[in-house]
Amino acid sequence: MEGTKRSHEAGPSSVIIDKTKQQTTEKSTHTFHDSSSDDDEEQIIDHSKNSVFVPGPLLSLKEQIEKDKEDESLRRWKEKLLGCLESDLDGQLDPEVKFHSIGILSEDFGEIVTPLPVEENQNGRTLFTLREGSRYQLKLQFSVMHNLVSGLTYSNTVWKGGLQVDQSKGMLGTFAPQKEPYVYALKEDTTPSGALARGVYSAKLKFEDDDKRCHMELKYLFEIIKSG
Repeated sequence: MEGTKRSHEAGPSSVIIDKTKQQTTEKSTHTFHDSSSDDDEEQIIDHSKNSVFVPGPLLSLKEQIEKDKEDESLRRWKEKLLGCLESDLDGQLDPEVKFHSIGILSEDFGEIVTPLPVEENQNGRTLFTLREGSRYQLKLQFSVMHNLVSGLTYSNTVWKGGLQVDQSKGMLGTFAPQKEPYVYALKEDTTPSGALARGVYSAKLKFEDDDKRCHMELKYLFEIIKSG
């Protein structure tokens, strides 16, 4: 949290949907240079510049698994990678990320966990307290439903006295639906030190995927107190 704006990166995770086919190409050598091959290459390059990539239709996980329903081994292989069973899928296209709790891990106070969503009587109250110059981590527990969520990112913006004093961003990765919730700890950070650093801070934690869907926006307060 010290200093000006920074960019933090979280460890990525990836989910493989289909087996890839590896192709082996043989390289051939020519004794003489053929100018006609250069013309062909130029035409291919020009064609690639003018072409527009058109993505295939978006499919639900249920549809993707059903594509290989006749191949029992391939279907089970996909289910194993995705961490879910066909009976758990409802065919919905858009993924949903449900956050269960936010925790703070610190060397002074251990772990403090707040269930999500935050109850109304906790709005405007300090969720946790940290000592100046101490190390801490935010830890989240969440579930993914319906479909893969791709490129899940976070941003955490902090203000003190109405002025923005810190902002961190990072990539969590791609997650598939599964029965057990995911537990993810953001990168460790250190609170600032000094008399001016002490006091109450307001913050906003936001999670989006690569389609710019906002899965959670949490506004919270925390306090930095004197060490010792």
